[in-house]
Amino acid sequence: MSAVGLDALPGADLRSASLIDADDVATLLSEMGYPCDVDDAARRIRSIIDNDRQALVVARCGGEVCGLLALDFMYYLPLGTTTCRITALVVRNDAQGRGLGRQLLKEAERRARFGGAARLEITSGSQRTDAHAFYKACGYSDGTLRFIKRLGDA
Repeated sequence: MSAVGLDALPGADLRSASLIDADDVATLLSEMGYPCDVDDAARRIRSIIDNDRQALVVARCGGEVCGLLALDFMYYLPLGTTTCRITALVVRNDAQGRGLGRQLLKEAERRARFGGAARLEITSGSQRTDAHAFYKACGYSDGTLRFIKRLGDA
């Protein structure tokens, strides 16, 4: 992949992902630390397309997909409202630090509001300290502590 030009990022084209994006989605997920091949990415994209409570957005910069955003809308019993969770936010390494992450977060906020969500949340691995600083700089605050019990390979 070529380096993305500085002037290409502010006006990144954001659109809902389709099956033709499988190769780019696989690359971005793998870059994030979640190995994924093209066929697996296509299955994941299809699952999201078939679920009206989820969304997958890709960002094109200078003609190349350089970021993605995945959203999941869920009813949150304690508050009695809908919460929108960002389940993935990836910006290609060579495109980081130039505003695309903020643009994707703004898109998440826009879609969350449109979908009737009362809040937007994002989870991030404890080792991703740079991401945590980025989220705080974008107005997100520390939330609750999350515990995970693996029920298989995932």
